[in-house]
Amino acid sequence: MNRNLHRRNFLKTSITAGVGAPLLSRFNASAAPAPKAPGASAAALPKLSTGKIGSLESTRIMLGTNIITHHMHSRGLRYVTDLSKKYNTDEKVLETFVEAERCGLTTFMTHYEERIVKIFQEYQKRFQGKMQWFVAPSPKESKSVEDFQALVSRLVEYGVQAIYVHGATADPLVQTGKGATLAKFVEIIKAAGKPAGVAAHDLEVIKYCESSKLPCDFYVKTFHSLNYPGAPRPEEMTKVFDEAPPGYWCKDPDETAKFMEGVTKPWIAYKVMAAGAIPPREAFRYAFGRGADFILAGMFDWQIAEDVKLAEEAYGRSKSRPRPWRA
Repeated sequence: MNRNLHRRNFLKTSITAGVGAPLLSRFNASAAPAPKAPGASAAALPKLSTGKIGSLESTRIMLGTNIITHHMHSRGLRYVTDLSKKYNTDEKVLETFVEAERCGLTTFMTHYEERIVKIFQEYQKRFQGKMQWFVAPSPKESKSVEDFQALVSRLVEYGVQAIYVHGATADPLVQTGKGATLAKFVEIIKAAGKPAGVAAHDLEVIKYCESSKLPCDFYVKTFHSLNYPGAPRPEEMTKVFDEAPPGYWCKDPDETAKFMEGVTKPWIAYKVMAAGAIPPREAFRYAFGRGADFILAGMFDWQIAEDVKLAEEAYGRSKSRPRPWRA
């Protein structure tokens, strides 16, 4: 597969591949050929490199969620989200889970959405799916400690392997001086018997967790270079992250890499491709080479095999780096 097929070329590829294809309804197996079970590939794929988060073992690259939950960062191209919705139907998302496992991935990471829960459970039931899932309670439904507690209890019932605080929840709590609430959220996850993580766009969140000695088991922090077309100029960099930043998700990659050198907990880097602005080969080498232990990557089904190959290559090139491997 030519790796030029990443999100910047999504429109061209989807039109070429999808002309005449029916739009699938929820789990309408008759509308298209059913995906093959993960073990049905004719060619066996190599075992991927892994690391540990607590007692959980995960491949170095994990399957992300924004593409399949339709939270696309479109950089002003208003049709991108609608196009993603047309392509990533429920059945196509199911195929994506199957393809991810076929390619060796062991972990899917997402925020809580009932639709995705149902599709993932269908993947587990129909294909005896073995991928584990790390889930964050939805920021929109986590406005209070009681709400967060209820969602964590629900996720435990669903059988998720790890739970983390979403970045859109953690960022404003720290920015508005409500770090104690964040600490309570982490305690709720720990009390539920699950590995607890905190995600952040703002490095101040990780600094707060470390200085407050929160009992986190892992961090999920945005990380990408600012060397790409459309990257913001220094004067465009805002201090506080919001939901529509001007073309970036990590405004301080050098500071992030330096600070994380002293952090002993596993670090999952996300937004490493700056929402499609940076090619995966470059993005993966940057993230692993500068300290990340794992990479969380949003991928369409047709990107997974090539991205896995590139991630393994990047990991192999990064065995020696400034930050010790923490997983």
